[in-house]
Amino acid sequence: MSIEMKSAPLVAREIENLKKRCDSLKAKGVTPNMKVLLVGENKASLIYTRNKKRFCEKFGAECEIINLNENIKEDEFLNKVREISNREDVHGCFVQLPLPKHLQHIDCGALIAPEKDVDGFHDHNIGELFKGDPKSNGLMPCTPQGVVNLIEFYGHELSGKNVVIIGRSLIVGKPLSLLMLNKNATVTVCHSRTAHLQEHTKRADIVVSAVGRPRFLTSEYLSKDKNQILVDVGINHDADGKLCGDMDYENIKDLCAGITPVPGGVGPLTILSLAQNLLQAAENSL
Repeated sequence: MSIEMKSAPLVAREIENLKKRCDSLKAKGVTPNMKVLLVGENKASLIYTRNKKRFCEKFGAECEIINLNENIKEDEFLNKVREISNREDVHGCFVQLPLPKHLQHIDCGALIAPEKDVDGFHDHNIGELFKGDPKSNGLMPCTPQGVVNLIEFYGHELSGKNVVIIGRSLIVGKPLSLLMLNKNATVTVCHSRTAHLQEHTKRADIVVSAVGRPRFLTSEYLSKDKNQILVDVGINHDADGKLCGDMDYENIKDLCAGITPVPGGVGPLTILSLAQNLLQAAENSL
């Protein structure tokens, strides 16, 4: 019987751990403090940032959303990011994407001090991910870390498993492949130029899809033994405007050992990982 791998139980468990860690920091005179820079009034970004703020406040951290004018000049934007990043009372900082067109060429992760890069995309933190040292204090990319945490929460070992990741983005596919390699998985990264994709997915113990194509992964991509773990990172809308993932959930949910739903699967874990990075950054500052 297939297990629906929802994120809610993991979030509920970890929120208690976050509260304990936050209380411990406050006892030492440190209140975890995160700043979110939001440029413009993008509706989705407004929702995302408010959700992140509310989540941080649940366990006692401080989170401020700094709204910047959509038409802010590039030099003013750069100075503002650096100013916030350099403040001693700030432990975590990130720029909410997407940015207005005139700022989209900027590598925002490079503007933020690596020890405060709670998104986990500064070159230093990617380097730490690449090295794979378990004793590293590097901050890991949020969605990939959430995927690994969810798989392990449901009792699935990564060591020795064959993992297929569909998608090679800098945000999910590539960093996730490194995280899983560091867990001793054997990883295959597939993409739009991969020939015979079904041959790869059918051989996998774990399939992760992060390509942004509504319900493209059907039963034709799965093995017949029903033992696979399927992780859907896609957030899409179908022709009727209904929210859905990359996987044809209703038609494959009984053809595997475990599957993440959309919504309610990987999505909430991005914010959880962000919060975990904030506390790690605050602890590293002591």
